[in-house]
Amino acid sequence: MRYVRSNRLRVAAATAALLVTATAGTAAATADGDNGGGSGNGGGAVADDRADRDRGRDAAALTGTAKLTRSLGDDITFSFDARLAAEHNDNPRKATGTFRFSHYLNGEGAWAEAEVDCLVTGGKVAVVSGVITDTDLPGAKGLRVGVTVHDKGHRDRLGYSWAGTGSPVEDKDLAPCVSSAPFEKVKRGTGDYRVLPWRPEF
Repeated sequence: MRYVRSNRLRVAAATAALLVTATAGTAAATADGDNGGGSGNGGGAVADDRADRDRGRDAAALTGTAKLTRSLGDDITFSFDARLAAEHNDNPRKATGTFRFSHYLNGEGAWAEAEVDCLVTGGKVAVVSGVITDTDLPGAKGLRVGVTVHDKGHRDRLGYSWAGTGSPVEDKDLAPCVSSAPFEKVKRGTGDYRVLPWRPEF
């Protein structure tokens, strides 16, 4: 999120935090999902994930809620409940769910909610995109936004597609599942994200 001098523009940039009403989505990050980041299970983990999918487990998921670190006291929250069902393992565009973000400072800011239209996860990194369906940020409704999450336990990181422009309103033609590197840090003690690794069959 880029900060600018104008309060009005700051409110626009404020839409950086997608506050999704966190639901029971965090339950989707099971123990199997947590060892996608290099625990050394190798082929055994892949076999376990495929067996889980056969029993109806999600093929990929991004869930959870947390706030971002801000030295000036900004209240920025991102929440996710995004899932790719097992039967759609070969098509990330079939992902479903919602995510929501909000960004406030000194009583000013904005929020938005998006409907998921793509989800790709690799190890403990997820990229999700969605089209904004509800918001109080002028000009943002109907636009696609993307968010990246790196699930690092209690040191999660996050990035968003408007990192280079300062506001989702500036990204008119974003493609599905496009976002930036996860350069932001989650504020310790405010929540946690869970990424369920995707295991495409090549």
